[in-house]
Amino acid sequence: MNASPQKHDVFQAIADPTRRSLLKLLVDQEMPVTVISGHYPMSRTAVSKHLRVLAEAGLVKERKVGRETRYRLDPEPLQELKRWLSYYERYWENKLSALQRFVEDDDSNPGIREQSP
Repeated sequence: MNASPQKHDVFQAIADPTRRSLLKLLVDQEMPVTVISGHYPMSRTAVSKHLRVLAEAGLVKERKVGRETRYRLDPEPLQELKRWLSYYERYWENKLSALQRFVEDDDSNPGIREQSP
């Protein structure tokens, strides 16, 4: 196999709120780290470290333009996250439906309430 293993997976990469914010920033356009770092109250080195984690997870792609490195979102690895979440979505829907039925039943019978002893 020629592909090198990823150091970070998608779940680790998006666990940090700064990295999630970076992904949002890169949704519509490619940007150099100097421009990206202007959006955050941290050093360019710190932003670069976050971008490195995202790149290792395959969520951002780097492209050299002269002496500048530009970053852009690669949403493909997010499909893994989407598949994982969609599996558990059915549990959320079941719980929300059960809660809705409970609330509606409770609202339709306001006189029937359990009294604690």
